Amino acid sequence: MDGRRYPIGAEPQSNGVHFRVWAPNCQQCAVVIEGVDHDLTPEPNGYFAGLVHPAEAGTIYQFRLDQKQLVPDPASRFQPEGPHGPSQVIDGGRYRWSDAGWKGRTLHGLVLYEMHIGTFTAEGTWAAAAAELAELASLGINCVEIMPIADFAGTFGWGYDGVNLFAPTRLYGVPDDARRFVDTAHAHGISVILDVVYNHLGPDGNYLALFASDYFTDRYATDWGAALNFDGPNADAVRDFFRLNAAYWIDEFHLDGLRLDATQNIYDSAPIHGHIITQIAQAARAAAPERTILLIAENEPQDPALCRDVSAGGYGLDAVWNDDFHHSAMVSITGHREAYYQDYLGQPQEFITAAKYGYLYQGQWYGWQEQRRGQPGLDLPAPAFINFIQNHDQIANSCRGKRVHQQCSPARFRAMTALALLLPGTPMLFQGQEFAASSPFFYFADHHAELAAMIEEGRIKFLSQFPSLADREIMAQIASPHDATTFRRCKLDFSERVSHCAEYQLTKDLLKLRQTPPGFQPLNARHVDGAVLGDRAFAIRYFFENGQDRLLVVNLGLDLKLTTVPEPLLAPPIQRQWSVMLSTDDSSYGGNGVRPPEEASGGWFLTGESAVVLEGLDREHQPKEREHPS
Repeated sequence: MDGRRYPIGAEPQSNGVHFRVWAPNCQQCAVVIEGVDHDLTPEPNGYFAGLVHPAEAGTIYQFRLDQKQLVPDPASRFQPEGPHGPSQVIDGGRYRWSDAGWKGRTLHGLVLYEMHIGTFTAEGTWAAAAAELAELASLGINCVEIMPIADFAGTFGWGYDGVNLFAPTRLYGVPDDARRFVDTAHAHGISVILDVVYNHLGPDGNYLALFASDYFTDRYATDWGAALNFDGPNADAVRDFFRLNAAYWIDEFHLDGLRLDATQNIYDSAPIHGHIITQIAQAARAAAPERTILLIAENEPQDPALCRDVSAGGYGLDAVWNDDFHHSAMVSITGHREAYYQDYLGQPQEFITAAKYGYLYQGQWYGWQEQRRGQPGLDLPAPAFINFIQNHDQIANSCRGKRVHQQCSPARFRAMTALALLLPGTPMLFQGQEFAASSPFFYFADHHAELAAMIEEGRIKFLSQFPSLADREIMAQIASPHDATTFRRCKLDFSERVSHCAEYQLTKDLLKLRQTPPGFQPLNARHVDGAVLGDRAFAIRYFFENGQDRLLVVNLGLDLKLTTVPEPLLAPPIQRQWSVMLSTDDSSYGGNGVRPPEEASGGWFLTGESAVVLEGLDREHQPKEREHPS
């Protein structure tokens, strides 16, 4: 393998292209270029390899297995005609990067933005998305999390049914367009994290089993297809494939990290220090030792070990999505507690707990699953929890693809937005949330008729867990996943940044406030505390040195007057008094005007469905007029 950058795939050399593939199912393997077969030499452990000339970057090729079927390269770097077509040789070293000084970002101060390239812009391309990065940076976004891009069948989809894990989908452009997007993001101070799926492959265009049946196993089950074999016969080569894939995205595309989809379905019986998740994390970090690499997990069972260092018995990742906060927020917003929302009340104590400890369930009984949920994670730092009130899954699960602001009053949406963006955890926005986009976000997937019917049936079955969606008339309104109109309706309309300027300005001001020292991320849970002030009202206090404390007061219910306030968290720092930094009831955000919560009489008045941020200022330096954050 002299001269190769990676152990598998097609790599240009000075005298041709070197091909290497793992195909233990086969007796023979040949590279086919322009109708001519070039036999590869068998190696130990099921690999085939060889140098082919004439061939170069741009060459179109396929593998012929045992002199029969023509199939794409399992490690193809590009599929110009999709998963069923031939592969193309790509020279990943040709792109000239301009981000030599970029070192990445840590979790502290991070603001995530989940993006689906195909619907983020009308064009649905890397180039069009790159043109919007400057605006995202001005908004206060410093990390974009891209939904999966591994090539998949059809002309549109979410990307979670990818089958060519090394090939950025042709639907958004060529591989260098993806590199240019990342390069541009870095120029604007934005990190880029890629959502990767290492628990299953898509059902259409997946040829891996023809090369090696041991890519998959029936010892475990997932909801989306055959589980990957990380601990059975011939698992070493499978593990190598996925470790390499993680490193490849970090190395060749200068990505700043990965978001691992559904880690509970990445099965491996090895102990944590040798678990495939741990090894994927190590491979990703080793691929760019000079940069900060962030690794985020989606994990339904809520295992905090994912975010602990390997030396402390963890998997070595950095953060986890916090579904608990989302579920509690949605119950508070909508008033509905059905299906997987049934174990949440949306009450003040839940939000205080989320502020201090992240997960709400850390081993308690969970009625929806009729078992205990989670494990103790009180030791994790606040930034390790990714908080959100919208993401791709949860918007789509609202049947009509409704966004949060369409399910409650504008005032309550503003208050919940302030809470989500100012909690000590790491906030994440879903594309368009910043300006209350009117476009829905449905589940969409373009497949052939037979598979499309199965997927649509499965989607209806999944949503039927919500009693309110089980009615036939409601089910009839579910957007068909394979209808191109469903996909097109999800595209953002950036003119709404103007027509929805009040919502957009609120997001911008909240993010600016979050980044203004001392910020809203104290060092640990002991520096954050909260108090319940009413059935729907609460306060969260952020403790900082030199009396720079901040107080977030949220009232998700009716106007509340507190004649007496026997709660020390509401007392201002020594020799200071509270001053309003931001109120979601400001008229510039569409509210009725700011009313400072602390009254001259000593009592407090909490405006209904609002959030207000207070800072402690020296009594002699109180501002004559309240300054707008922007």
